[in-house]
Amino acid sequence: MRAKKHAKTLVQIRNDWLLYLLLLPVLAWYLIFCYAPMAGIVLAFKDFSFKGGILGSPWVGLQNFIKMFEDPLFFRAVKNTVIFSLGRIAFQMPCAILLAVALNEMRFKKSKKAIQTIVTFPHFISWVVLSGMLINLFGSTGVVNQILNAAGADSIAPITSAGSFRGFIWLSGIWKEVGWDSIIYLAAITSIDPGLYEAAAVDGANRLQRIWHVTLPGIRSTVCIMLILSVGSILTNGGFDQIFNLYSSPVYGVADTLDTYVFRESFITGGLDYGYTTAIGMFKSVIGIIMITACNKIVTKAGESGLF
Repeated sequence: MRAKKHAKTLVQIRNDWLLYLLLLPVLAWYLIFCYAPMAGIVLAFKDFSFKGGILGSPWVGLQNFIKMFEDPLFFRAVKNTVIFSLGRIAFQMPCAILLAVALNEMRFKKSKKAIQTIVTFPHFISWVVLSGMLINLFGSTGVVNQILNAAGADSIAPITSAGSFRGFIWLSGIWKEVGWDSIIYLAAITSIDPGLYEAAAVDGANRLQRIWHVTLPGIRSTVCIMLILSVGSILTNGGFDQIFNLYSSPVYGVADTLDTYVFRESFITGGLDYGYTTAIGMFKSVIGIIMITACNKIVTKAGESGLF
């Protein structure tokens, strides 16, 4: 039986060799840029020096991890990263789902396409450009404060205020990404059998009832998969581009995430302790694997299809 399956596989590859040939650039990309760099993880257990390189640097065992767990700034960065990530899950994901449902319920196709284009466009603006725009608008001398001062109102400082910085990050993230995030939910909605809507209408369900009993259950599996991916990237997706371009020293206490902390430790403080920062990266990956496995287990236990 194994020989027959092996021969059948070889025949299939020989018949469709052009299709398999198209996979080679993708496989090469993953091997070169995803798997080959994983050899550098040994730096987490070494005291890296440029003279010795990765292989010639001395082993230090778990010293980098001990240093990591003794550093209060590391735990502050972990706390801020988790808060930002959970905020994105709690606010940005529901907004994307609501937007997808609203777009699906629009009757006029031209208006639907126009609105979808408008809300999706900010995704393609770099955070470097967008942060400059936000600073010019909401900075201490920005347009908004100039208008408020002219009207005799108090100035606002969402970018430099520790109390409002996180909310500002979440709101600006929603504005930039909610249109793009809604595309996958909109695609899931379009795959729902139209007969279900017709049957619900025949039974007397109004539009809101059709959304609640047909649309939302129809995209539940997609929402679960996106939730699993989001939970798994709680520590690895702290929004480096956004926060790095908007934060400053007055808000380090509430804004410094693992990514910005690693960046400063690697390139700004002058320590160039790549073994230590590699240990932090390894910690993030391990926690990510644990979180995505746990969330996937919970979702499958609830009766939904998970990632694995």
